[in-house]
Amino acid sequence: MCGIVGKASFTSQKVSEQAISEMSEAIQHRGPDDRGIYISEDETVGFGHQRLAIIDLSPGGHQPKSYLDRYFIVFNGEIYNFQEKREALLKEGYVFHSQSDTEVILALYAKYGKECLAHLRGMFSFALYDSVERTLFCARDRAGKKPFKYYLDDNVFLFASELKAILTQPEYTKEPDYTAIHHYLTLQYCPAPLTGFKNIQKLEPAHYLFIDLKTKAVEKKCYWKLDYSKKDTLSDKQWGKLIREKLEESVKLRMISDVPLGAFLSGGVDSSAIVAFMSKHTDTPVKTFSIGFKEEKWNELKYAKMIAEKFKTDHTEFIVEPKAIEVLPLLVRHYEEPFADSSALPTYYVSKLTRSHVTVALNGDGGDENFAGYSRYSAFRISTWLEGFDTLNRIILQPLTAFLASKIQTDLFERASRFSRTLSQDYRKRYMTYTSYFTDEQKKALYTDSFREKVSSENTDDLIAARFTESGAKNKTEQAVYADFATYLPDDLLVKVDIASMAVALEGRSPFLDHEFLELTARIPFSKKIRGLNNKKYILKKSLEGILPKEILYRPKMGFGVPIAEWFRGELKTYVAEKLLSEKALSRGLFQKASLQRLLEEHLTTHINHAPRIWALLTLELWFEEYFD
Repeated sequence: MCGIVGKASFTSQKVSEQAISEMSEAIQHRGPDDRGIYISEDETVGFGHQRLAIIDLSPGGHQPKSYLDRYFIVFNGEIYNFQEKREALLKEGYVFHSQSDTEVILALYAKYGKECLAHLRGMFSFALYDSVERTLFCARDRAGKKPFKYYLDDNVFLFASELKAILTQPEYTKEPDYTAIHHYLTLQYCPAPLTGFKNIQKLEPAHYLFIDLKTKAVEKKCYWKLDYSKKDTLSDKQWGKLIREKLEESVKLRMISDVPLGAFLSGGVDSSAIVAFMSKHTDTPVKTFSIGFKEEKWNELKYAKMIAEKFKTDHTEFIVEPKAIEVLPLLVRHYEEPFADSSALPTYYVSKLTRSHVTVALNGDGGDENFAGYSRYSAFRISTWLEGFDTLNRIILQPLTAFLASKIQTDLFERASRFSRTLSQDYRKRYMTYTSYFTDEQKKALYTDSFREKVSSENTDDLIAARFTESGAKNKTEQAVYADFATYLPDDLLVKVDIASMAVALEGRSPFLDHEFLELTARIPFSKKIRGLNNKKYILKKSLEGILPKEILYRPKMGFGVPIAEWFRGELKTYVAEKLLSEKALSRGLFQKASLQRLLEEHLTTHINHAPRIWALLTLELWFEEYFD
């Protein structure tokens, strides 16, 4: 696990070691154990690497790494099947000078070229330079666990694990991307390839860039995609066996490490399953880490403790009483893009706690995407069943829920009104209303005329709707699951964990996102993922019966959140008003003062919870202060 940077010139301008050093310095937190720099003989290409030593702790793991004095690479991530591939290449006469997975990638590229990606099982982003052909091959893993951000124009190509490194270079002029901000206010993140910075992009998951430095030709291609169109007909018992075997294999692969490792343990189904399988493959107790809050509604520690006791783990827990005002600017700096997932806060705290004990931590990320675990899927399924009752909806449901929402100002009735209002819409647009932070209607009231004009042609719904279409799934809810896998997962959830963990030099690993496991679960009929009205993750829970306690398997899902609604009515009330209504914030020309005041007042005086929207506006203002003031 590391941080990578690089620069390539298309002109006579040379790439200096100082430039690469400046880029590396900006992301040194990602790899405090070692730094390496490579400058090509003609000084047109430079690579930098910040190393967090995990496998092959000897100097053999140093990067940038070369192969055959022709290929040069900087690599961030882990290849879990590298030993198997190394053995096969050795039999074919390939020679290695280290025990690292990095050198295996180079040998695979020497043998297969771009097709080397089909041989990699793991998480990765890398840039590989062929000094003979003068080409750059840059790639990102299938699920998007490892980031790759870049700037490209006619003169230069800049890339890095975090765009902070790109900001150090004079070729890039910093400018906010208002289209990205518009989408962010709907989604709580900037959808790929957008980053919030104009002309800086992030490479999409399962994509590669191939750049010919001689001709400036650029090829960007998707090399892998989940296919939901093919389903296998198996019994619950057969599926359970396959799920257990493949998940256990995935966990075992991710336990390869030359440094101490442990696991995040929330007490939910997914992280508990990971700990259960880890405990089968170690002679010492698994080190597990949990955090909770003093507010009982948000506290899952008792469930985590139940799993820790069952599997006799070496368990550490911590009650968080975060000083949000103090830590928020730090988080905004680290996340670098506009980012409004408030669970970044506990993720940062649990990462910091974990790093004081281990260097690698497994987690349960991806369980909900594999097995349709989010509550919104149930609401969406109900809406698809009601599509044929338009008259009933128009005459009874819409007027009734609108009336109740106006008289009883609570989240429940506001959501019910939104639900009935959208039943006649295209199902993809309807799904967006369930996941939006700010709806189009709310944006219309919030935006200034000038901001609205800047983004008038941009429609966030279209971005997500395209993902429904490409899924190959026949079931509408399964299309929504794929859309989340392709957008929400890599652009929000995986960003949240990567940035929070790498801020403290901790490596996170996600067995549920092993691509072979993903391909298996894509073949499971959707009726086995959600049973009836609300029995979510049915087949996963069924497969884990006898392994996990039923109190864990069948308890209500809590999610990993923080009590921001209470904070905005208490300790953060004054802080957020001062930030959002300040002369500096209003001078940015994005939002109307009266609309902001109304939003804050409604949160304070009614039972409508505007906390997610307030958090999005607050972190956006802090982002402007950090990167543009």
